[in-house]
Amino acid sequence: MTIEKTDTEIQQPLHVVACIDGSKAALAVCDYSAWASRRMEDPLLLLHVLDEDRYPARTDMTGNIGLGSREQLQEELVSLDEKRSKLALKHGHLLLDEAEKRVLDAGIEKVVKRQRHDELASSLVDLEPESRMFVMGLHGESSTAEGHHVGSQLETVIRSVHRPVFLVPDEFRAPRSAMLAFDGSPTAFKSIELLAGTPVFEGMPVHLMMVGLETGEHWAQLQRAKEALDARGMEIHLAIRDGDVEQTLHAYQEEHDIDVLIMGAYGHSRIRQFLVGSTTTKMLETAKKPLVILR
Repeated sequence: MTIEKTDTEIQQPLHVVACIDGSKAALAVCDYSAWASRRMEDPLLLLHVLDEDRYPARTDMTGNIGLGSREQLQEELVSLDEKRSKLALKHGHLLLDEAEKRVLDAGIEKVVKRQRHDELASSLVDLEPESRMFVMGLHGESSTAEGHHVGSQLETVIRSVHRPVFLVPDEFRAPRSAMLAFDGSPTAFKSIELLAGTPVFEGMPVHLMMVGLETGEHWAQLQRAKEALDARGMEIHLAIRDGDVEQTLHAYQEEHDIDVLIMGAYGHSRIRQFLVGSTTTKMLETAKKPLVILR
């Protein structure tokens, strides 16, 4: 998902940003990022972030231990921190090198590698001016516990950035179709504008899916959205289904074997509201196929 490029952006091209970590999804992140980079004709930026929580720059020594013990322990901890940071830095460089090899083999010519020591969300916010899309794994490096599959920083990222976030599973499958969860709101029509302005999903069928009652007003809203996309020569399918938002969207996606679900993250409608709070986690945990989250 993207916006049309301005003259300034052509001079300073925006990047597809692949968020690389040590998770199982890292290879798929490389593959989906390369796929999106080729489709959008944008350069690819490979990003690795050393999380401040896991690799702090300096250990906090506040406490009531004795002065002598504190000084000795401080020296040992500083030495340990330096070793851990160096190892983490080296590990990150190796991850980026392997990711670079993979995307170059996939035919990507313009690749930039970058490493930061910060929180992931803060890093992505800082990178927004030079980014068009962020690609992340649904299953993050710290998401190994049974029953908790969503990356621990994922929801924070979704709430923080204003670029599309492309969330991908552990295995790559080149997308052949997409669906947009549509509710007829002004925000939903902005999503239609974004969809019309990007080459990512050109040449594939796109379903506009509304969860709600089948009324004349709802069909009219869908038809307006379809007309906006018809100008791009896209193959558009319209549907309205009533029921629980999460279950209905997943059921329609499976019924039509749709590869990518596109959604807006905030608002007042049933579709956008359910992406706030605990339901966000539930939706992301049950997703088995890629999601594009729009703000």
